[in-house]
Amino acid sequence: MVFIHPSAEVEADVVIGDDTKIWHLCHIRRGAHVGSECVLGRGVFVDAGVQIGSRVKIQNYVSVFHGVTIEDGVFVGPHVCFTNDLWPRAINPDLSLKSADDWVLTPTLVKVGAALGANSTIVCGVTIGRWAMVGSGSVVTKDVPDHALVVGNPARIIGYVTASGKRVATAEEAASIP
Repeated sequence: MVFIHPSAEVEADVVIGDDTKIWHLCHIRRGAHVGSECVLGRGVFVDAGVQIGSRVKIQNYVSVFHGVTIEDGVFVGPHVCFTNDLWPRAINPDLSLKSADDWVLTPTLVKVGAALGANSTIVCGVTIGRWAMVGSGSVVTKDVPDHALVVGNPARIIGYVTASGKRVATAEEAASIP
């Protein structure tokens, strides 16, 4: 059974999996797909066509913009910022208002089991690997390998984590321990 709070707005042509909870003031745009057993916290925005896997937790006030794909079991901390335009401008050089045809969508992929800390920024065009962990406040500007622990601005690898979040010395060790 799906729970959708009365203050949430879910547009037409949205797929929501079983046992998903969509809380206060969420907005799910047309054509989005949200898997089963997900929790979308207060004020989450899911843009048109976005794909979100199952058992994903998206904390308060996250905007998941068009072009972002989130696989199964991902944790997205509060106020995480996704982008989808590498060269954002409101207007063209002739001062005319930009339209959808005036920009290039740059996709982002967050793989199975990854965790994105609060207030991290994910610059479009990156892939965050399986079971990777992004520290709070980090700015991810390039791909993050599987099991990597990254922090800072720009985010840099400072170690590796297992699927359960235990810090270990190497990527090989992280991949071999549950």
